[in-house]
Amino acid sequence: MKNLHRSATVLTGLAIILTSCSQNTATSQSATKESDSTSVASKAPISLEPVVDIALFPNAQLSMNTPTTIPNGDSAKINFTFNVKNYKLMGQTTDSASMQCSNSKQGQHIHFILDNKPYAALYEPKHEVTLSKNSEHYLMAFLSRSYHLSLKEKGVAVLYHFKVDAQGKIQKLADPTSPMLFYSRPKGDYIGNDVNNVLLDFYVWNATLGNDFKVKADIHSVNADTTFTISEWKPYFLRNLPMGKTTIHLSLLDKAGNPIIGENTTVSRDINLAHQEPLK
Repeated sequence: MKNLHRSATVLTGLAIILTSCSQNTATSQSATKESDSTSVASKAPISLEPVVDIALFPNAQLSMNTPTTIPNGDSAKINFTFNVKNYKLMGQTTDSASMQCSNSKQGQHIHFILDNKPYAALYEPKHEVTLSKNSEHYLMAFLSRSYHLSLKEKGVAVLYHFKVDAQGKIQKLADPTSPMLFYSRPKGDYIGNDVNNVLLDFYVWNATLGNDFKVKADIHSVNADTTFTISEWKPYFLRNLPMGKTTIHLSLLDKAGNPIIGENTTVSRDINLAHQEPLK
């Protein structure tokens, strides 16, 4: 009887051990799957998705007056003024909330891009810059929605090629006929919910994207490098960008996929993303 009792005790112990091991193994597998799922989610690939259902302004117009100059030593102050029709500067674009992206509280504005550098947002149709004498420049200006998306209808943009001469006066140069690419967005810092939909937008000039021309977007981020080739001129959202610094390099390509050589055909920007301040 004692032997039978001992055998039963041993069997009961073995059953408890086996049950415990089975439960621990199941728990471990569950944790691994959750960990893998979290890991995959955190490393979701950067995607480029078209922005849809955009507010349109078919009658909007932008034009520029002849700039005036004030010479000052080796430089000159250049005053630019614009005429805006059928478009309200400083008004909120009607679909700004539904876009769920970075939006200017000051409303609709003009993007003033000088020599393909980061734009100045003009909430009034005027701007002053100081430029060196004996210097050549390209100004691209266009109307922008409050969430920084360019209008692309005919007549909403101006490209002005000019020179500041030795006397500090402006000389208008010939209108460019070669294909050009001007960078607009993204720009600067993105914090909080703004990191979810990062607008990629640019302006092409003397070129129609499609069979003959394309834009290549190289995205260099903390965790990965990604390249997109864009064959349709429309706005896009960059999604799943990692936090931290990202460099975006845009280049205009020809029909064969080769970079076009010339003025304003390639440009780079650095941006920063963070879930909350301070940025790191």
